[in-house]
Amino acid sequence: MVKLAREVIILLVADYGSQEVVRRFADPFWFQAFGCLLGFDWHSSGVTTTVTGAVKEALRDLAQDLGLFVAGGKGRVSRKTPQEVEVAAELVGFDPTPLVYASRMSAKVDSAALQDGYQLYHHVIIFTPHGHWAVVQQGMNVANRYARRYHWLSEGLSSFVEEPHKAVCAMARGKALNMVARESDRARQGVVVLVEEYDPQALVKEMKRIQELEMPSRHHILMKDIRVDRLRKGLEEVHRRTPRHFQELLETPGLGPKTLRALALTAEVLYGTPVSFRDPARFSFAHGGKDGHPYPVDRGLYDQTIEMLRQAIRRARLSPTEKDKAQRRLSEVVK
Repeated sequence: MVKLAREVIILLVADYGSQEVVRRFADPFWFQAFGCLLGFDWHSSGVTTTVTGAVKEALRDLAQDLGLFVAGGKGRVSRKTPQEVEVAAELVGFDPTPLVYASRMSAKVDSAALQDGYQLYHHVIIFTPHGHWAVVQQGMNVANRYARRYHWLSEGLSSFVEEPHKAVCAMARGKALNMVARESDRARQGVVVLVEEYDPQALVKEMKRIQELEMPSRHHILMKDIRVDRLRKGLEEVHRRTPRHFQELLETPGLGPKTLRALALTAEVLYGTPVSFRDPARFSFAHGGKDGHPYPVDRGLYDQTIEMLRQAIRRARLSPTEKDKAQRRLSEVVK
């Protein structure tokens, strides 16, 4: 997988440039097709960690020449992402600050501002020295045993806290506390006003009063499920920082999903600012199903993807044996 990934990436950079490669990693359909080309099952959650891991290893000695870097990974490796970005910046000579910020904010959004029941365990950022980047991260829901992948792209990103995703892909959808939905704009404003107007002690007191109320049935998470006393430290830090807007509030160290959930529900009761529970996930990873579920196959898109991969294999600098293996893998996908 590493050898084939290396040759395909070299070919793509040569033909389209490193920015286009970044753009493609943010496309969930291309990402899945690429995983199939490398020999991984499209329906396995492991495709995310395996593909990004193979690409990271493939570019280890080529990143500087190609102008394309990969940082992060699974579990503890994901927490080393800022340091890996800084190492690349020192090697090539660019300011790592915006990339480190993008990495941290995308992770913070998908772990706190979008509460869909999936715990992040994988985070990778693919970037160029010119500041183009894509983030691919994945979470796991231990209850339904499904994974969910989140794609981000710097190109066209106007806000980290309002409809920021290029795609959110999953095999199942439900309800989510979605503070980054467009319709949650008033809720985001309400949370900021709340932490400005109330000192932490008064805010905790209000939250305890709200716990005695009957909350609307549409809330899948109730105030009574939140242990308010444990939120005091986080509320004190947010209040001390006096954030001007929601994105600054989200940057607060230690501000986790429980604190944000309590703030969102409290702001709704006090200010009437409802938060969205719309799940942003697409229903399927793939091109569709031959049985029409979740939607009919787009044959034009499917054929275009296959032909692009065939051309890549034919032109890649691989041995005849490796080319034959890659062609056989692609043929199995086409069946």
